[in-house]
Formats: sequence, structure tokens, C-alpha cells
Amino acid sequence: MDILDLKEQRKEEEKIANIPVLNQAPYSFTKGVSYFWDTFKILIIALAIIVPVRMYVVQPFIVEGDSMVPNFHNGEYLIVDEISYRFSGPQRGQVVIFHPPNNPKEYYIKRIIGLPGETVELKDGNIYIYNSESSQGFRLKEDAYLMNSDITEDLTVELKDDQYYVLGDNRYNSKDSRVFGPITLEEIRGKAALRAYPFNSFSLMENPQYSS
Repeated sequence: MDILDLKEQRKEEEKIANIPVLNQAPYSFTKGVSYFWDTFKILIIALAIIVPVRMYVVQPFIVEGDSMVPNFHNGEYLIVDEISYRFSGPQRGQVVIFHPPNNPKEYYIKRIIGLPGETVELKDGNIYIYNSESSQGFRLKEDAYLMNSDITEDLTVELKDDQYYVLGDNRYNSKDSRVFGPITLEEIRGKAALRAYPFNSFSLMENPQYSS
């Protein structure tokens, strides 16, 4: 091979070496796309976990008003257990969050006093419960969470098989079953499970123990 042929060969090699690779993206761009895709996948997985939990397991609730004083105060942040009532019904003394009858857009917080099938009697400032276990009735003792019941009404309510009677702890300032009547399980969103804020009041909710 002569000198001229070598020069021509070198020119061809140089041309090939200088041809840009159009299909290869810059490293920084590829790295950015990979980071974005990884972040997107993490976000999707997080939403897949958080959204069902938020919709069907627990939800936050902020207390508004003074109807549950002295046990719950305006502005307190509660965590509501939405799943327990799928397995067992509400119990007397539990604090529930619910939609009041004929007002599905509102949320109320009250305490369950009467259970399905019972008769609830408010008389002389006391609450009496009549059921299959106590046909003669018993006075509901609320010393565990109230100093006194402050009930001024006298009335008797017979609950159907799907109805609950609820009262606010602040009986002087509470719009409850004395006003809008009993509520149903379908209207109950869940029970107060945890007081999350203020932090100095952080606590789990305990169900009062009643004795007839």
C-alpha cells in the first residue's frame, strides 16, 4: 500500500469517527428521566397504600364547638377508626362521628347512650335503659366521664333494631338525639380512636365501663 492509499484510508477513518451518534441521549438527560420514573413509581405505590387507608380505615376529624365538653374541646384533632364497625357493632359509651339524619354533608361527634332494641328514658336528670337483660330498667351511671348529666328533658324513646341514641357530653349545649332523634349504623362513619392534637393531650380513647 503506497502513501496516497494510507492517507485516503486515514481520511475515511476520521470521517467515521466524527459521525455523531444521534440515538444516544446525553448522560444527564437519561439520568433525569430515570430519577423521574423512580419517583413516579414511589408516588403511585404510596397513593395505592394511603388512599384506601384514608377512605376505609382511618380519617382525621377536628372537633368543632363545645357539645362534648369537658371530654373533647373545640379544635382538638382526632383520628377516627372507620373499620371496627365492619366487624362488630357500636357499644354504649363509645364516641362516634356520624352524619345526622337528613343532613349527610355534616359531621357530628356524640356519645352512644342507647343501643338497638332498647328503650331509653330521660327522667329527673337521669338516664334509664330498658332491654332484654334488664326489663325493669337500670340507671346509666356516667361518673366515668361526667360530673353530672345536666339533663332537663323528660322523654322516652323506643329504639328500632338498627337505631342508636346519642347524646353530647355537654348536655346543656348539644344538638343530639333529643333534637334529631336516633341515628342508624349506616349514618355512623366511625368511632373516635385517638386524640392526636394538642400533643399534651395525646391519648387513646377508652370505652367507659357501665354497671347496672
